[in-house]
Amino acid sequence: MIDYSEFEKVDIRVGTILEAKLNDKSNKPSIYLVIDFGNVIGKKKTSAQLTKNYLPNELIGYQVAAVINFQPKQIGKMISEVLVLGFPDDDNNPVLVTPSFKISNGGKLF
Repeated sequence: MIDYSEFEKVDIRVGTILEAKLNDKSNKPSIYLVIDFGNVIGKKKTSAQLTKNYLPNELIGYQVAAVINFQPKQIGKMISEVLVLGFPDDDNNPVLVTPSFKISNGGKLF
C-alpha cells in the first residue's frame, strides 16, 4: 500500500497526439509519437508498442494519458520523454487510456 502523497509524485497528464508513424528504429514493432501537453509542458516524444490495436494515422488528434515526470529513457535508437498509459486487451496488447471528453492539453490526473 502507498499513501496519497506517493501517488501525487507521479505526474499524469493528458495530451493530444500530433504525429504518429511506425518506429523503424525500435527492436519491437512500435509507433513513434509526438504529443502536445499544452503551453507549459510543451511537446514530448515517445515510442509505444501499439501496432496490434492502432494504425499511426488513426492516432492523430487522439488524446492520451501519460506520465511526464519519469527520467528520459532510451528506446531503440530514440529517447522517450514520456510513458503513455494503457491497459492490456485479452491478448496482452496495450489499449490507450484516453478521456471520455475533450480535455485541455496538460490537464493533470487526480
